This record gives sequence, C-alpha cells and structure tokens, in this order.
Amino acid sequence: MSPTFQSLHNRNYRLYATGGVVSNIGTWMQRVAQDWLVLQLTDNSGVALGITTGLQFLPMLLLAPFAGTLADRYSKRHVLMVTQASMGLLGAVLGVLDVTGVVQVGHVYVLALLLGVAAAVDAPARQSFVIEMVGREDVPNAVGLNSASFNLGRVIGPAVAGLLIVAFNTGPVFLINAASFGAVIFALWRMRASELTPMPRAERGKGQVVEGVRYVRGRPDLLMVMIIVFFVGTFGLNFQMNSALMATEVFHKGAGEYGLLGSVMAIGSLSGALLSARRGKPRLRLIVLAAVAFGVVEVVAGLMPSYITFIAMLIPLGLCQMTLLNAANATMQLGVDPVMRGRVMALYMAVLMGGTPFGAPLVGAVAEAFGARWTLILGGLISAAAALVAGAVLMRREGLQMRGELFGGSGRTVDEPEMADVAAQR
Repeated sequence: MSPTFQSLHNRNYRLYATGGVVSNIGTWMQRVAQDWLVLQLTDNSGVALGITTGLQFLPMLLLAPFAGTLADRYSKRHVLMVTQASMGLLGAVLGVLDVTGVVQVGHVYVLALLLGVAAAVDAPARQSFVIEMVGREDVPNAVGLNSASFNLGRVIGPAVAGLLIVAFNTGPVFLINAASFGAVIFALWRMRASELTPMPRAERGKGQVVEGVRYVRGRPDLLMVMIIVFFVGTFGLNFQMNSALMATEVFHKGAGEYGLLGSVMAIGSLSGALLSARRGKPRLRLIVLAAVAFGVVEVVAGLMPSYITFIAMLIPLGLCQMTLLNAANATMQLGVDPVMRGRVMALYMAVLMGGTPFGAPLVGAVAEAFGARWTLILGGLISAAAALVAGAVLMRREGLQMRGELFGGSGRTVDEPEMADVAAQR
C-alpha cells in the first residue's frame, strides 16, 4: 500500500474514514447553507454572520477543558456515538424549521450554540481516538488522511449545497446533513473493540483540568504551537464567513458561485492533507513557516481584483492552511503523555477555535466598516506576524536546542522524549 494511505490497512480506521467522508460532505453542505440562510434572514449582515459563527465556536472555548477530561476518563468511541447523534438531531431540527418556513435568525443562533456544545465534547474525543485506532507510528499519516477526508467533503459539499440551494432553498440541505451523521455512528458501532489500543484512562479526582493546563504551561514547544494557532484561528481562519462576504459584497455573485469558492479552496487543502500524510513527524519550523506562508497568501487573496483571480489564490491558501493545521495537530498528539492526551487536545482545540467567538464578530464588523477585502488582509497580516513573533520568542527562551528545530539545524523531528527533556530544563 502507498505510504500516503498506509493507515487504511487497519479495518477499524477504514470504517471510520469511510463514514467520515460521508459525514464531512454533509457538514460542509450545512456550513454553506447556514451562512446563506443567515444572510437571507438579515439582509446580508456581516455582523449577524459573525455572531452565528461566534456562537457555534463559543462552547469550544468554555467547555473544551472539561470535554478533554471526559475523553481521558471514558471510552472515546462511546462518547463519539453520543456527540454524533446529537449533532445529527440538531441538523434535523434546523431543517424542519427551515422547510416549514418558520425559521428566524434567533433559531439559527440557538441551534448554532447547541451544535457548538456537541462539537466541543466531540473534538477532543475524536482527535485523541486516532491513536487508539492506528497506533503511535501511523498517527501522522492518519491525521493527514482525516484532513484529506475533511477536505474531500469540502470539495464536494459546498458545490452540492450551492446547487441544492438554487433548486430547493436551504432547508433540504440541513436534512441531508442530519442523515449523514448516521454513517459515522454506523462505523463506530461496527468497529472491533479487540483491535483498538485503548490509552490509559485518567482516574476520577479534582483538579484534572488544572493539571492539563499546568502540563501545557511546562512545555514551551506546545505553547508555541498554541500561540500560533490561536492567532491564525481567531483572525485568519474565518474563511467561511469571509468568502460569503467576498462573493456577495465584492463580486456580487449568487449561491452557486459562493459554494464554488469553498470547493476550490478545498482542492488546495486536500493537496496539503495528502502531502502531510506522506511527511511523517513534523518539525516545529514547518509550523512557523506554514503559518507565515498562510498569512502572506491570505493578504494576496484579499487584494485580488476579480472573482477568477480570487479563486486562483484559494488553492495555495488551502494548501498552506492544511500544512499548518496538520503539522500542529500531529505535534500535539505525538508530544504528550498518553494519559494527558485528551485534555491537551481539548486545550489545543479550544485555542484553535475558541477565539472565533471574539474574532468572527470583529471580522464581521471590519467587513461592514472597511469592506470584505480587509477581513482577509488583516487576518493574513496578524497570522504571519504571530508566527514570526512566537518562533522568535521561543528560540530566544530555549536557546540553541530550539534553534535547530525552528531554522534547520539538525533537522530533528518533534518526539515525546525529546520534548520532555526540554520541559525538564525549564
């Protein structure tokens, strides 16, 4: 089997990946439909769109540390069954409200918040479940393939959603997404428990959330990753909202052309995911360089004069984005104590997406005050600057040992014993 797809030799992972493709298509269909519905209900309000996005990600910031404790304490497979069923139910409710013509923007706000609660519990369990399916050696490959699945859904989902919105409006899109969660639930149910490799579970006790925070505070390598993904996630990764505003306000396009933007960007993201699946263990310098490249390309995309040239920039933008996120994800998973993995991944997801409740409304306000282009330009500048500053600060604090990781040196990869030595020196 090709090294790019080596994790697929594992039956449990094959089931999970297949169900994930179906569910990811539905998820991206709903994202496009939800944004389009909010724009229809609010007369193209960027602030309303930002509020919806912010509400959906607010629970990630508030609940992720506690959700990580659940992931470390209980069966991740069972947790995922519950969260996937909950998200499917919420999609069905929104679809029924929309199809019956009674939906209001307030309904969307409430359901987005509840969806965020389910996603906050789902994320750390899903992220840390990967190593239980494939083992430590195949984690980078599985992370890359998960991202490829996510972005394959991103290629197909927005385009299909755009066509369905034009033909039938947004309601049926939500119902299709609700049904798609059944694929993941079926895959989890059909897994062979005897072929999983459960990690040690955390014991019940007080202070487990605080323990996770202390663990990360003692790891400068993990802190650097979190600082970069916080700024990129808060200001640079609002593309679903940015593209809606660029399509409607700058290029004056409809639902079909808006859906196409997400699909084109996903081509670049899919390429980045497949490259990551082949790469193996990431280096810290890759995270810094990918974040800088992402910021620069996002600025250039914001300056593009036409719809066609804007589309052309989305492929490299997606590639840089996925290179950054996959390298950051694999670094976090491989560099931690197994009993802490759920809590650390929860903190990572909280940092990556938890800034969205603040960043998304701010980005929406910037769009209304200065135009949609500035949401991309400012987001790119902040992302690149944060990566450069975080890399420089870490190099200065940790000296030559980190210098090799960031700027070439020995070219070593991030690994758990090595990072533990770094933490012990502090």
